[in-house]
Amino acid sequence: MAARGLPPGVGRLFAMRAELGSGRRAYSTSQAFTEVLRLPSKQLTKLVFPLQELERHLAPGSKPDFHPKIFDPSLEDIGRAETIFTAAARNRIEYVSSAVRLDHAPDLRRPEVCFIGRSNVGKSSLIKALFSLAPEVEVRVSKTPGHTKKMNFFKVGKYFTLVDMPGYGYRAPEDFVDMVETYLKERKNLMRTFLLVDSVVGIQKTDNIAIEMCEEFALPYVMVLTKIDKSSKGQLIKQVLQIQKFVDTKTQGCFPQLFPVSAVTYSGIHLLRCFIANITGNLKINGF
Repeated sequence: MAARGLPPGVGRLFAMRAELGSGRRAYSTSQAFTEVLRLPSKQLTKLVFPLQELERHLAPGSKPDFHPKIFDPSLEDIGRAETIFTAAARNRIEYVSSAVRLDHAPDLRRPEVCFIGRSNVGKSSLIKALFSLAPEVEVRVSKTPGHTKKMNFFKVGKYFTLVDMPGYGYRAPEDFVDMVETYLKERKNLMRTFLLVDSVVGIQKTDNIAIEMCEEFALPYVMVLTKIDKSSKGQLIKQVLQIQKFVDTKTQGCFPQLFPVSAVTYSGIHLLRCFIANITGNLKINGF
């Protein structure tokens, strides 16, 4: 039974720890996530459920305007997702190829997700963090904005394909619109588009172009807020509330829950992995 007054994520932690402490193996998970489970409860919530952690800092009695628990997996679910992202002899995670046009893209039949965002939003750093359990996968990260010029395809075992799209805005490829628009409209196995927004500066004019594209094509998409380690708690909450209001009032195809992440501290990475595993059909989470 969860401790009284604790948020669900932390309550589940106590249950999971009890199972681990009793010698029963609650699920098969990576050693890295087993270490996460040993963290003090507040640190674990901040690392795994950053939106719930932000909710704790709102004024007492205030009703949060963001939705931290629409996707609310158990720690067991997250542990199962970690195994999907862990490279092994029977679970090869690797770069496949790059393409400048859809007709050059590899013909992969498994479910696909793509990551898109403004130049310098931290897209490649985020993908590298997602693949941190497969250290042999080479994701090129550059300090120069606009480094990614092609669509880069990564295979995650038998489960799904992840596509790193070129950044828009500064130093975007000249054929960016044709490349990305064709992919988004015609890629049959595209399950979800992850649109990255810099949490420090919020939604910019160039982001609105990508949002309008997703809305026009009726694509299901998710907003991922990057670089949450760069702002103070107050500034981050302010940005989250503003972006959440935009999602609630200005979009139709965007998933209502935001996913704040940091490629530096890994906050939010475990939850995002779990969401990806779920929407590609590789996890079946009750109630979602």
